[in-house]
Amino acid sequence: MKRHLMSQKDRHRYDEILYLPHHVSSVHPPMPVRDRAAQFAPFAALTGHGEAVKETARLTEKKIELDEDCKEALDRKLSAIQEKAKEPPSIRVTYFVPDGKKDGGTYKEAVGKVKKIDGYRRWLLFGDGRKIPLDEILEIEEEKG
Repeated sequence: MKRHLMSQKDRHRYDEILYLPHHVSSVHPPMPVRDRAAQFAPFAALTGHGEAVKETARLTEKKIELDEDCKEALDRKLSAIQEKAKEPPSIRVTYFVPDGKKDGGTYKEAVGKVKKIDGYRRWLLFGDGRKIPLDEILEIEEEKG
């Protein structure tokens, strides 16, 4: 191993400035310690990488495709609800909400009184204004009581 040897001359080269007092600006206020520390924080070269990892890790469910018998059963339930238009029942609907960012989505439930079933636009409208696409409904149950 080769050592770097300093000469006596090199060792005393900075003696004249080594013990000078610390400069304090008369114009600029001192920087807060927190801001000074931020200068030495790691550089975020991969901006957004953490969010991308979280998004990839977020789980979604696959949409359950109903067979013809299930679709007919749902149609019968919707027809029965429409027949009770004067006294609409309170129902619980399980429906699929597609994810806007990746394949799949989530299943949600909504409970309320039906205001209208729009077969043309394919919406189920609750009294509080919530709309559920008929094609996304998995199950309908009439609420008791």
